[in-house]
Amino acid sequence: MHKIDIELIEMTLDVMKYAIGRISATEHDIGKPKKAEELKAIVGETVTAKGVGGEYAFNLWKEHLSKANVPVDHPRNLAFVPASPTRAAIMFDLVTSASSIHGAYWMEGAGGIFCENEAMSWIVSLTGLPEGAFGVFTSGGTAANLSAIVTAREYWRRDETYKREKGLIITSIGAHSSIKAMAKVADVDILLVDSEEELKGDALRKTIDALNFHQRKRLFAVVATGGTTNAGIIDDLEGIANVCEQENLWFHVDAAYGGGALAADSVRHLFRGIERADSITIDPHKWMFSPYDCGAVIYKNPELAKEAHSQQGSYLDIFKDEGAHGFNPTDYQIQLTRRVRGLPLWFSLATHGTDRYKQAVERGLELAQIAGSMIENNPHVELVREPSLSCVLFRRIGWNPEDYTNWTYENHKKGFALVTPTKWKNGDSFETVSRFCFINPDTTEKDIAMILDSMA
Repeated sequence: MHKIDIELIEMTLDVMKYAIGRISATEHDIGKPKKAEELKAIVGETVTAKGVGGEYAFNLWKEHLSKANVPVDHPRNLAFVPASPTRAAIMFDLVTSASSIHGAYWMEGAGGIFCENEAMSWIVSLTGLPEGAFGVFTSGGTAANLSAIVTAREYWRRDETYKREKGLIITSIGAHSSIKAMAKVADVDILLVDSEEELKGDALRKTIDALNFHQRKRLFAVVATGGTTNAGIIDDLEGIANVCEQENLWFHVDAAYGGGALAADSVRHLFRGIERADSITIDPHKWMFSPYDCGAVIYKNPELAKEAHSQQGSYLDIFKDEGAHGFNPTDYQIQLTRRVRGLPLWFSLATHGTDRYKQAVERGLELAQIAGSMIENNPHVELVREPSLSCVLFRRIGWNPEDYTNWTYENHKKGFALVTPTKWKNGDSFETVSRFCFINPDTTEKDIAMILDSMA
């Protein structure tokens, strides 16, 4: 199984041919899922005692299984927060996997970690955090948010008063679902401010003032959003920072989606106050054109994260010895075992330069404004709110929730586009609307027009 033979060499050539075709292709099918029973009927048993053979398995992948996926980089995949990794980043993802680097400790992965840190230094520079701030790459926003909140909780519990207290954090209902998910894992309570629009410092102040004595005692952190997933809304980071400083609370900014916009000069001012955060989440696999999976967590004071996350064990002592001295990413987030997932980003940045990144992000912002203008000039649709960052919420006049769902499935079934509905709070109720999220600079005005026309 681990030997090199002619079959392995031929299979390697087949895989490289597939990768070259995928990377160099200018058009892709959008793909659509099939039920597990359908896929089973097509491919049969694939994991057997004797194996089915690499060539047979690879043909199953190319002919059937690969087509049951929706490429996140398709220019008409505007659902959720899609992705658009550069071809350079995809290429180097192959190198990353083939290099078999354990990226937890400098002793094993110095070269790879060095490259990651070069990319991280650029990301940190975008935030405006003070000298000494730094971060690590994680599997995504959930792991980054969890790592930050665990760090905040452990810092809070330095005070013996809070050792036995269950912590409490505050965020808004517009915050990403991962905030609720990571709160469960960290075993902290969460209080939601009832605002899907911008969370302002005044609203946070009122929420804190309304807490009872025990709730205030348990409150240790506030999570603001730097670009909500649903609508691209940036919270009042300056006002929230003021309240957090007054109340001695950890200030975390979840900019998993919106953080890429820090590279765009046209909207950088909207993030004023982010430089005062104690921790920040940014996902390079969203708007920094890196392949999945690549999130990042950044700390104003990384030593606090190290105190919270550094793992101990006799088998790990060698990694902390002077002879193995260097930056150990595992000390700053929840995972021990990790791949050097920041390597593809580093290679892409080194290949293209940061100016090209700025241009690509600006294009996403421009596409949202173009779509907003098209919607305003289309009699069948109307804007729910002004576009924010690269998100556009709009409604098809006269449609009910089922119409949106049926339209989504019909377009997807045709292999035309993937644009999904969402919900937006309208007064005391939630309205079903449609949503664009622009990440891919290859999306064209014609793509947008065709999607809107399909609603007619």
